[in-house]
Amino acid sequence: MKYIQTTIIPIFFLSITVSISAQTMQSSSWSVNQSLAGYSLDKNNGERTITLEVKFETPFTKEPQIVLSVTQIDSDQKTNQRYNVEAVSISRDGFTIRVRTWADSKLFSVSGYWIAITQ
Repeated sequence: MKYIQTTIIPIFFLSITVSISAQTMQSSSWSVNQSLAGYSLDKNNGERTITLEVKFETPFTKEPQIVLSVTQIDSDQKTNQRYNVEAVSISRDGFTIRVRTWADSKLFSVSGYWIAITQ
């Protein structure tokens, strides 16, 4: 019985700790607006895109999954709000946020949060 208490139970708790610490996460906010060079989501018609490079503070050991949210949109009230936000070019070191609009929509700014997680 003493063997179980001194050997098996610590190994069990160590394995739980290792599996929890193996999951890593990083997160931050993002924003695109008229102050960025090349910003065109508020001009013209047709499809327009802007990208934002995100570099992780610490590289992941493998490619993470990315979750994006949109928390704010400033758009022209005279046109429809059409937009798409996606994570592309995902690697262990970072990823790219691509914001897109089309037709006559005019977006003055879009912002949100991202979370990167591995297991």
